[in-house]
Amino acid sequence: MARPRIVQDEGQFGFYWSTSVGDPISLPDLVAIDDEPDRLLPTHLEALDDALIIATGRLGEVLGGGRRPAGDEQRDLRDLHRALDRLTHEYAAAVGVTGDAVDVRAGQIIGTATLVSVLARQPIGLLGPAPLDGTLDDPTVEVVGGFGDLVVADAERPWTGARWVVRTTDGRRLPATLSMLLHDSSGVNKDAAVDEHRTALRATIAAADLPTANRLAAACALDWMLYDFLNAHRDGPDSGAIDLGSRTEDAALIVAAADASVRCRADHDPMLTALPR
Repeated sequence: MARPRIVQDEGQFGFYWSTSVGDPISLPDLVAIDDEPDRLLPTHLEALDDALIIATGRLGEVLGGGRRPAGDEQRDLRDLHRALDRLTHEYAAAVGVTGDAVDVRAGQIIGTATLVSVLARQPIGLLGPAPLDGTLDDPTVEVVGGFGDLVVADAERPWTGARWVVRTTDGRRLPATLSMLLHDSSGVNKDAAVDEHRTALRATIAAADLPTANRLAAACALDWMLYDFLNAHRDGPDSGAIDLGSRTEDAALIVAAADASVRCRADHDPMLTALPR
């Protein structure tokens, strides 16, 4: 009996599922009709992990900021982020169809895919502003006294997200990150900081689907907040691998936030969720 199979896309940055007769099909559509849907989601994640290894091997210097993209590499970066965004969205949508729980491995792979997507979009100008951009003081090279504060960008527009700042003793507001608070600061209640970030990220995900939401602004906020969360959970300073320990709730949060960003950006770039032709 012929089975659905994975086909590598033309640019070899991702893949797509095909039916037994060779027609492209999305993962959520496939799990709805397949007689063994339980095997499809783990296979999708394994293939996504392999795609990340291939992509970072080909474009690692550009993704790592070692140099600017040259020649066809700008197109390659666009194709890469579109492939990763589509595969992330398909996984999240398929989980919605099957009702399966998101496990830690899924959160870690989707998290790495999100990191790579952000790094692919940055050098080609496809990342928008972070929350509070243009409203904070410029940091200087010094040790500062103060406290970390997660500041909501606009309480009347909750889809604009929140951002960590350091409120200094001399009244400045300096840009900060969750990673900075967890790894480079003293006197921080780290568990409380992570929990506050989780709560704000969940609120931004929910607000992104409000009828009044500016979806592009929501995508920018989600990208920054999730990127900040993921960077704080990398397993090393030079690694793109995410370490969540055994926290399945964080895995589910990562998948939900990554999918919300893709869905918001797909309003402006339908290719993010379109199957290869």
